Amino acid sequence: MKKIFRASLLSAMVGMGAIGAHTAAIADDVKWPTRPVQVVVIANPGGDTDFNARMMAKYFNEITGKTMVVTNVAGGGGTLAAEQVKGAAADGNTILFTHPGQMIVNEVAGLTEDSYETFDISCIAGVDKSAVFVASKQSGVTSMKDLIEKSKANPGSLTYGTEMGNFSHVQGLQLEKLSGAKLKMVDGGTVSDRVVGMLGGRLDLGAMSYGAVQDYVSGGQMVALGQPNAERNPLIPDVPTLKEQGLDITLDKPYIVAFPKGTDPAIVKKMADIMKQITEKPAYAEDLKKFKQPVAYFNTEDSKEILAKTRDDFMQFKDALRQGK
Repeated sequence: MKKIFRASLLSAMVGMGAIGAHTAAIADDVKWPTRPVQVVVIANPGGDTDFNARMMAKYFNEITGKTMVVTNVAGGGGTLAAEQVKGAAADGNTILFTHPGQMIVNEVAGLTEDSYETFDISCIAGVDKSAVFVASKQSGVTSMKDLIEKSKANPGSLTYGTEMGNFSHVQGLQLEKLSGAKLKMVDGGTVSDRVVGMLGGRLDLGAMSYGAVQDYVSGGQMVALGQPNAERNPLIPDVPTLKEQGLDITLDKPYIVAFPKGTDPAIVKKMADIMKQITEKPAYAEDLKKFKQPVAYFNTEDSKEILAKTRDDFMQFKDALRQGK
């Protein structure tokens, strides 16, 4: 039987019978924002998560006339940022900008007892469709077939840079499970840390957004091996999907907007409505192209359903993730 792993937002919605248009209702007339809003990002500046948060902030400022201040709190696989927001006043003035690495994988990996239900989910502000598996030039790996053959011939000889127990760890485990490859999982830190590690020859492989490595792929320092999408992202048409190479892996990474538990539902809803307005702006779509990312948006209820389904999908990797702690 052909092995398949799909954790795409589309498949999640189909699996719950929730495909269909959801008409966004206008949030109650709540006086928010009334002062600058802090958005706490789980990653360092320069990566895909930070980029998406800053694009949200840019257009939030334009739409509301109020400032959204981006604060980067990296470390602990996103747990430091999550703890900061969790302990903040539930007044609508502090927002967590995160993804399933912190919101779901950390719980599955046993790094935290918190789950997505610890927060008030507002919306999914975007979806990373630009993730690619990449190899450093020094590794000698030139294709996904080459990677599999080398790792099977000499198990553990290729180092895969990840944040142990985080989203990129799941990506590596999926690749091993479906391909039969055996990689040496190394904690390489954040995206920017892993890029440095690959350029310096300490890491052979990684999975990250194309926008973070596109200059190095173009310059020949890295090779893009494949993208885990059901079909090629039209913004990176030259990178084949893993499915085209016999590995039916589909994995989306949504960017999640969440508030401290107990925040006024009208504020949570208004933020979701503002984000929807942002995604309808042509200039926003143009900005996302810098990271080879198409526009995407899911409202509050759809986001909660997607996160629940994603959590169920990731539970199959519970033991492996906990071994890597």
